[in-house]
Amino acid sequence: MTVKTKNAIAAAAATAAVFAGVVPATAAEAIPADQAVRNVVLVHGAFADGSGWRGVYENLTKRGYHVTIVQNPLTSLADDVAATKRALERQDGPAILVGHSWGGTVITEAGVDEKVAGLVYVSALSPDAGETTGQQYEGFAPAKEFVIETSKDGFGFVSPAKFKAGFAHDASDADVAFMRDSQVPINMSAFGTKLQNAAWHTKPSWAVIATEDKAFDQAMLIHMAKRINAKITKVSASHALFMTQPAVVADTIDQAAKAVSAKTK
Repeated sequence: MTVKTKNAIAAAAATAAVFAGVVPATAAEAIPADQAVRNVVLVHGAFADGSGWRGVYENLTKRGYHVTIVQNPLTSLADDVAATKRALERQDGPAILVGHSWGGTVITEAGVDEKVAGLVYVSALSPDAGETTGQQYEGFAPAKEFVIETSKDGFGFVSPAKFKAGFAHDASDADVAFMRDSQVPINMSAFGTKLQNAAWHTKPSWAVIATEDKAFDQAMLIHMAKRINAKITKVSASHALFMTQPAVVADTIDQAAKAVSAKTK
């Protein structure tokens, strides 16, 4: 079969689907022209950078969303919040603010910004005002496979020997190697910083929880999500679900954007 013949068959099938009342998946995913919330801001967590959001970015931009990826310096909570606020200032309207892991703490603090219409926590932390990130771990089982090594100046790295098991066991060996060797260390003192605000008190929240997450106790993730009254989606994935499950994460962000947009009408 020639390429020309294949293209003709594909075109005919698409046309038949339209006349049969079936809209192709790509068209069905496109957001309505009048949807109020069309902006998404993605905030990565510790030990990583914004490049891990590539799959989510591509999925959402194909639907018509304007997506901005924050590059956290990971030097302090204040610095990461400032980076996120700079991204929010550049939005031309309301946005869904998304955080993975430590990024959850960041969006909890930064999410009080008036441009934030909703929050999405991707296996993420969600302290309350007056609490520290470190306090969220209290009373839950330790993450034995997620091993952090701290340098003399107080910055933490995930142990290279434990990186695949603790961070991204469902990623390819090549991806794991790249993530392991391109780690962005975090100033460990950030985990002891008290939050001044907790946006989830006033902004609707969603949570995507990786059921095979080795960085957090599963009970801890569920507890945090329920406390903030988040709409929960579970997916079989590692802590690196922001990279390994882009479709599920993007679908949740889309649901959040559509839900808050509907309330504005």
